[in-house]
Amino acid sequence: MKTAKFFTGSLIFIFVLILLTSSIQRIIYYNIPVNLYQDSKNVYIYDTDEFYLIDQIQAIPVDFDNNLIDDSDYDFAFEIQEGEDVQVFNSNSIPVSLPSVAAQSAILIDTDSGDIIYELNSNKRLPMASTTKIITAIVAIESGMPLDKIITITKKMTGAEGSSIYLYQNERFTLNDLLYALLLNSANDAAEAIAISVAGSIEKFAEMMNEKVKELNLKDSNFTNPHGLDNEMHYTTAYDLAKITAHALENEIFVEIASAKNKIIYPKNADGTNNESGARYLRNHNKMLRLYKDAIGVKTGFTKRSGRCLVSAAERNGTKLVAVTLNASDDWNDHIEMLDYGFANYRNVELCKEHEYKFNVNIVNGYKINQDGKKENLTDIKCENIHAESASLPNSINRENIESKIELPQFIYAPVKKGDMIGRIVFMYKDRIVGYSVIAACEDVGVRNKK
Repeated sequence: MKTAKFFTGSLIFIFVLILLTSSIQRIIYYNIPVNLYQDSKNVYIYDTDEFYLIDQIQAIPVDFDNNLIDDSDYDFAFEIQEGEDVQVFNSNSIPVSLPSVAAQSAILIDTDSGDIIYELNSNKRLPMASTTKIITAIVAIESGMPLDKIITITKKMTGAEGSSIYLYQNERFTLNDLLYALLLNSANDAAEAIAISVAGSIEKFAEMMNEKVKELNLKDSNFTNPHGLDNEMHYTTAYDLAKITAHALENEIFVEIASAKNKIIYPKNADGTNNESGARYLRNHNKMLRLYKDAIGVKTGFTKRSGRCLVSAAERNGTKLVAVTLNASDDWNDHIEMLDYGFANYRNVELCKEHEYKFNVNIVNGYKINQDGKKENLTDIKCENIHAESASLPNSINRENIESKIELPQFIYAPVKKGDMIGRIVFMYKDRIVGYSVIAACEDVGVRNKK
C-alpha cells in the first residue's frame, strides 16, 4: 500500500515538475523561445521541436470563385508604341485573372508590407544587366557624398563598354547629374565614375553594394560591378531585386531621379558654372513611364546573357507595387498585366501602428536607475511593438477578418537592454500569417547583486 502511494505521489510530482518546466521554457500561444528573435524582420514559427524562418510572406490568394469580375465589363486592349510619349494605359483595362508572364523569373510585391502578390521562379539566381544600377544609385545616395559634389572625370572613368554618355577626361559633373545619367540613359561610364568617386575603386564599391545586400537580409545576390555587364559572379533574383527596389523607393531623391522622363545635364566650368557646349540630353529608357499611368520608375536592362530585364514601380490609391521580370521576351506587357492584377485585386491595409501595443512582462532579478539616481528593484519590464505593419489583402478580406495573437514569455531574466526582442504580435487570416510586429524592451534593466 505504501509502495502504491509512493508510486502515485512520484507520478504527481513528476507531472507537476513537467508543467513548471514547461511554463518556464515556453512562450504563450505559439511557444516561441525569446532568444530566437534576431531582428524586426524575421518570423519564427514553432513546429514540433524545430523552428524555421519565414522571410517571404505570400499574400492571400484571390478567391476567383467568389470575386471574379466579368471580363466583358473591361477593355483589355493595350499596345506598345515605339518612340511615342503616349499614355496607352486605360483605367478600365483591369485584368482580374492571374497575369500570363513570359519571363524566366518574375515577381510582384507590395512595397509597404513586402508581401508577394505574384511570383514565378522568383528565387532563381539570374543575371540582371543594368537593373544593377538601382543598387548602384541607392548606395551612392546613401554614401554621404553631397549630391552637388563636383567629380572630375579621370581616365579610368572613361571608355566603359556598352551604353554611355561619352565622358571624357577632365570633364566635371556633379554626383547628382551622374545619377541622372546612370538611371535615365543607363550610362556605364557614369556608373564607373560614381563607383570610383564614392569608394575609390570599382572593386571597393562592389563591396559596398554587397554590404547593402546583407543589410537588407538578402541572400541570393552578389555584385561585382556597378553597371551590370556580364560576370558569372554577378547575379540576383527577382525577389532580391524587388526588395532592393522597395528600399530605394523609400528615398525621395532616388524616386525623383528614377521617375524623370527627360533631363539635360551640363559639365561644369572651373568656376562651377554650366558648360552649355558639353550638354547631354538624357531620355529615360524606361518606357513604363510613358505606357503606364501610375508608373514612378524604375530601370531597364539588357545583355545577350541576361536577356531583357525590367524593374517597374507604380503607385495608386496609397498602394505602391514593384514588378520585376528577368529574361523576359515581352516585358512591357508582362509588367502592365502584373501591375493591373495587383491594383485590381489587392489593397494595402494597416495592421498596427508603431508603438501601438504596450505590455508589461515579469522580470527576474532586475533593477533600473530611477529619476533620483537610485537603484529601483523591478518585478516587470515595459515592452512595445517597434514597427508599424501592413498587409496586402484581397479586396474581399477586411481588417476585421484579421486576428492578432500576442506571443510573450511568462517572464524573462535580467539583464535586458532597450530594444532587445521580447516577443511579437502575429496577424493571421485563418491559418495564414499575413504580418507581424516584433515586441521589444522599452528600457534597460540591470541584474541585482546576489546576496
